[in-house]
Amino acid sequence: MHTDDTTPELSIILPALNEAASLKSLVPELLAAFPDAEIIVVDDGSSDDTKAICTEHGCRVVSNPYRMGNGAAIKRGTRAARGRVLAMLDADGQHLVSDLQRLWRRFLSADLDMVVGARSGRDQASTFRRIGNFVFNRLASWMTGQRIPDLTSGFRVVNAARFREFLHLLPNGFSYPTTSTMAFFRSGYTVAYEPIDVRQREGRSHLKIWREGARFMVIIFKIGALYSPLKLFLPISALLFLSATSLYGYTYATGGRFTNMSALLYMTSLLTFLIGIVSEQITSLMFARRERH
Repeated sequence: MHTDDTTPELSIILPALNEAASLKSLVPELLAAFPDAEIIVVDDGSSDDTKAICTEHGCRVVSNPYRMGNGAAIKRGTRAARGRVLAMLDADGQHLVSDLQRLWRRFLSADLDMVVGARSGRDQASTFRRIGNFVFNRLASWMTGQRIPDLTSGFRVVNAARFREFLHLLPNGFSYPTTSTMAFFRSGYTVAYEPIDVRQREGRSHLKIWREGARFMVIIFKIGALYSPLKLFLPISALLFLSATSLYGYTYATGGRFTNMSALLYMTSLLTFLIGIVSEQITSLMFARRERH
């Protein structure tokens, strides 16, 4: 582990909530594999021996006074980290240290801003989660224009300066991988995926499937609207226009008239399109301002 006052090349961040059982073996493995790295465990209000175990092994511990969420733990760890590169993995024992070494080598060998560990479909916990992740991956791929094989994976190695640009966008819950991945793609930063395996986690998952699934969907549309508004507004406008035209065709054929509903749909379609155009201009101005700084 890195202990002197020089800036480490790599900081490893582990958000932990009552993960003492897995940290007993995970932390020594990380110390052996990355002796020069800075290891930061963010204790998210644990009630077990998480903090004591990490302190015993000489890790840096950032303690939350109460449970703030996985995303909040990542943000606190990122602010505390000194490394030029950040590695993030769960503290529940699912991720293999050997896979982190592969991600790290891939990051060093290529001109990349982020490398993400991509799980295979069989590694998803349930059929419902596999279906949900498939839908999220396809939708996010369409919004960003890039293939995203695993949108929700939090196992990643990333350029610290690039990642900090988006801290203000990250939610405090479990959706930070979704937000950061889409933000990187839409900002033109380089992202690669490395296949990984995952083990059975220690303890019980803190993820609420229905609630977090709804949040993932909202975040996908929010980031899409922020970075590529026409990708969101143009299809909605086209759908409204086609609906108005179909209704007009039906009412004209059956009654020879143009209804108020058709007029309302046409107007809504036009307004949605114009909102998309204005949003696109605002996005361009936002990026231009950020590039100047």
